[in-house]
Amino acid sequence: MQRLGKENHSSVSEFLLLGFSSESQVRTALFIFFLLLYLITLLGNGLIVTLIYLDSRLHTPMYFFLSILSLVDMSYVTTTVPQMLVNMVRPRRTISWGACVAQMFIFLVLGIAECVLYAIMAYDRYVAICFPLHYSLLMSRLVCIKMVTVCWSISVTGALIYTVFTMRLPYCGPYKINHFFCEVSAVLKLACADASLNDRLDFILGFILLLVPLSLILASYVRIFASILRIRSTQGRLKCFSTCASHITVVTMFYGPAMIMYMRPGSWYDPERDKKLALFYNVVSAFLNPIIYSLRNKDVKGAFLKVLGDRRTAH
Repeated sequence: MQRLGKENHSSVSEFLLLGFSSESQVRTALFIFFLLLYLITLLGNGLIVTLIYLDSRLHTPMYFFLSILSLVDMSYVTTTVPQMLVNMVRPRRTISWGACVAQMFIFLVLGIAECVLYAIMAYDRYVAICFPLHYSLLMSRLVCIKMVTVCWSISVTGALIYTVFTMRLPYCGPYKINHFFCEVSAVLKLACADASLNDRLDFILGFILLLVPLSLILASYVRIFASILRIRSTQGRLKCFSTCASHITVVTMFYGPAMIMYMRPGSWYDPERDKKLALFYNVVSAFLNPIIYSLRNKDVKGAFLKVLGDRRTAH
């Protein structure tokens, strides 16, 4: 069986992505919906990056990390959605073996980067609220750059391990991936060798890359809330709560589905549920991030109005 698998593997040139409904009317409706969602996501995140770049008042560590998060979100949806849209209008929904490997790797790099970024952003809020007098020293430009460098190093290493261990297995036909992109667990279902090592590895990596950052986020917010409760002025308390509320909302939306996807046993695999979960933490989360951060943030709204005001004055 192993030998046959390897023979099959050598002949794998492409996979078929099953995606969503095969009914043409449903696919047309989904195409329009996801195209609009994708364009609004790019516009919203692009606007946040532009505002942070243009407004010098937003040149702080918090907004530096927010601009990186927006860039990650734009790249994250671009890894999966254009391919999904093309497959909705094209009769042959295929992806080459090389493109599948590249998509899996880039998707994982960006997903892991987002996990680590949320932890960095929580630490930034912790330092700002609990050590305001030492904030500029503890979160200097050099420290921020080092944090982002570590974030990308962890992301690339984690994604490389996931991708190598997934794609080294022999694959047997039919090469039909029951997903809208080359997602690890969906691809593993096509392996004609024992994937129990991959199940264990996925759980260990899931623990390190999801639970460790989440624990750091929770620890930061326990200390933040303890510090907020000691603030005497109600206005000061509300300002701190407002700053943290947007971050907590985004973290919950991303981590919940991601943990179900990457920390459950292989026997719990359900392709239809996994597609919905992937949509949520990949597409919906990236779509909502700029809305949540801008609507709950006076600085971002102020920067937007300032840019509009400057443009009107110029005219």
